Amino acid sequence: MGHTPNLFDRFEKLDSNINKWLVANSINILRFSMGLVFVGFGVLKFFNNISPIQSLATRTTNALTLGVFQGHGAMVFVATLECIIGLCFLSGMFLRVGVWLLALQMVGAMSPLLLYPAELFPGPVHSPTLEAQHIIKDIILIAAGMVIASTWTGARIMARPQSLRSTLSKRVPGVYQDMSTVPYI
Repeated sequence: MGHTPNLFDRFEKLDSNINKWLVANSINILRFSMGLVFVGFGVLKFFNNISPIQSLATRTTNALTLGVFQGHGAMVFVATLECIIGLCFLSGMFLRVGVWLLALQMVGAMSPLLLYPAELFPGPVHSPTLEAQHIIKDIILIAAGMVIASTWTGARIMARPQSLRSTLSKRVPGVYQDMSTVPYI
């Protein structure tokens, strides 16, 4: 008599198939999503009074460029930068340039935390304003950019199938690599 898979075995097969799909597609989905976010937020900045951080971004860009970009020109600069980053990520072309521009843009995006801390964390308990929360969430964009940057020299996610049961009580399996075996030039 044949073996009838139980519910757990069926779920494990589904889990394995989903994992294979994620290994094959997640980096491209991440890159494309980042591109959409940057183009979307960049386009908003081309128009006056649409971006919720227009005032803060304008003042920050003015300060960081030592007055070279002021007023709406500062927003156009940031908008153009974000759209270029987004197009690099969406198309996959000039990705290395896009990641370096992302690094530059993130320095600017995180700068208000140092330039305007009293404004971003007011009150007796120093809770973050909506603008501060908007800036803090950029940490995830930095991490995503680092993942995408790791792929420009050919790094890929590798599947090492393991049973679901064997991984339940372990730390995230297969993610941590012995860095002593990675050659650096």
